[in-house]
Amino acid sequence: MTVITVNSSKGRLSPEQRRRLAETLTDAVLVPEVGQFAPAARVGFQVHFTEREPDMMAIGGRLLADAGPGADAMVIDVTVMDGDWRQEVRAEVIERVLAAMADACGVPEPSPAWWVTFRVIDEGSWGSRGGVLSVLSLLDSGVFTEEKAAAVRAALGV
Repeated sequence: MTVITVNSSKGRLSPEQRRRLAETLTDAVLVPEVGQFAPAARVGFQVHFTEREPDMMAIGGRLLADAGPGADAMVIDVTVMDGDWRQEVRAEVIERVLAAMADACGVPEPSPAWWVTFRVIDEGSWGSRGGVLSVLSLLDSGVFTEEKAAAVRAALGV
C-alpha cells in the first residue's frame, strides 16, 4: 500500500498532467518497491492531488501570490508500508518521482522548489478492509521478485 500526495498551487497541474502523473508516479514507486514492473500491484497505490491558493503557499518567505508568475513550489509526499527501504532504494524512488514530475510538467529538469518527502509506516500501523495490513501478507502475491521479497523479510527480521 502506497499513498503519493502532490501538493501544488491551484491550477499548477492540468487535468492531463494529473492523468499522466497518476500513472507515472505510481510506477516511480512501484518498481523499486516490488523489484519489477507489476501492473497487478497498481491497485495498492493511490495518488492524491491537493491544490492550494497561491496565497496559502510561500517560498523564500514570500507568498506565491506575491512572488510573481514564475514562482513554483510543490511537495510530493510518498508514504509506504515498511519493507526494503534502504537508503539507495529511497534515493531511487525520490529520483524517479522528480523525473516523472519534470516529464509531466514539460521541463528538462525538476525545479529546486519541488521537494519530495519519503515516509515509512511501521509494520502493523497501516489499516484497511476492517483490519491491520502487513506487507508480509503481500509477499506471496506474485508481484514481488524473489530477491525483493527476501530483502523485505530481512529488513523486517522475519
